[in-house]
Amino acid sequence: MNKKLTILDIAKLSGVGKSTVSRVLTNDPKVKPETRAKVERVIAESGYVPSKSAQAMRGGSQKVVGVIISRLDSPSENKAVSSMLQALYQAGYDVVIMESQFDRDKTNEHLDVLTKRNVDGVVVFGFSDFDIDRLKTWQNRSVVIAMDTDVTSSINYDNHGVIEKALQYLREQGIDDIAFIGVDPTDKTTGKIRLNAYLEWCKTHALEPQYKTGKLTHESAYKLVDDILTPATQAIVCASDTLALGVIKRLQELDREDVLVTGVGGNELLSFLFPKVFSIDPGYSQAGAMAANLLISHINGEQELHHLTQEPVMS
Repeated sequence: MNKKLTILDIAKLSGVGKSTVSRVLTNDPKVKPETRAKVERVIAESGYVPSKSAQAMRGGSQKVVGVIISRLDSPSENKAVSSMLQALYQAGYDVVIMESQFDRDKTNEHLDVLTKRNVDGVVVFGFSDFDIDRLKTWQNRSVVIAMDTDVTSSINYDNHGVIEKALQYLREQGIDDIAFIGVDPTDKTTGKIRLNAYLEWCKTHALEPQYKTGKLTHESAYKLVDDILTPATQAIVCASDTLALGVIKRLQELDREDVLVTGVGGNELLSFLFPKVFSIDPGYSQAGAMAANLLISHINGEQELHHLTQEPVMS
C-alpha cells in the first residue's frame, strides 16, 4: 500500500523546510522562484494533494489565476479569454474573471482582491489609463494584453498593420476614395495608432483624408457616417467590428449599400450577416492562448520578460 505523502515528506524530498513548502502552497511572494519551482516539481511528480486547510488558505483552490477583462460584452476580449481559459484549464488552473470597465481605480481594487486571495498570477487587458506600475508587486507573475510595457510581460496587437491590411484589400479592389471612422485618439491603440495608419496611407497615396473619431460603440459610428460620407465615397474603413455595425446600419438607411465597409475583429457573425463586409482578425484567440502560456511559464519560475506582438490572422 502506498503511503499518503505529508507536507513534511514534500519538504524532505525538496530539500527545504516544512514552512517553505507551506509558503509555496499559500503562494507567498517571498519564496524565491527557483525554490518554488523545485517544490512544485516535487509536488507534481509525487502526486501530493494539499490538505483542505492549506487549500482554504489559498481561497479554496490549489491553482488559481485572475483575469481582469475591460468589458464583459467585448467580442474581441471574449475571443481572447475563451482561448486563454482552454489553456489555463488544461494546465489545472481555476480562473477568477473580473471586469475593469476601463476604470483605473476599479482595476486597482481588483488587483488588491486577487492579492489577498493569493492567486498564482494575473492577466490584465490594458487600457490607456491603466496604472501599470501596480503590477510590479506581482514579481513577474503577470501578463498584460493589448498594450506595451516594460513593467511586466506583454502581448500587443499590430494595430497599425490591421488598418494597412484593410486599406490594401480595398486598393486591390480598385478603390481609392476611402473614409475612416475610428476611436478617440486618447485611446492609444485602437484609437491613435489605427487612425495614424489611415492618415499615413492617405499621405503616401497623396489622398485627402476623410475621417471622424468617437466612442467605441456602434451608436457613435452610426452618428458619424453623415459627417464623412460624400457622393464619391467608395468605402469606409472602421477601427473595429463594433463600429462597422453602426456604419452598415446608417448606410442601409441612406441607400448607400454601394459603399464597402471593413472592420477589425474577425467577427464571424458580422461576416455571415453582411457577406460584403471584410473584417481583419488581429489574432485575438491566438493572443489569449499566448498570454495564458506565458503566465504559466512565469508562475513556474521563468523570470525573463517577454514583449510580443500578435500579427493579424488572415482567413
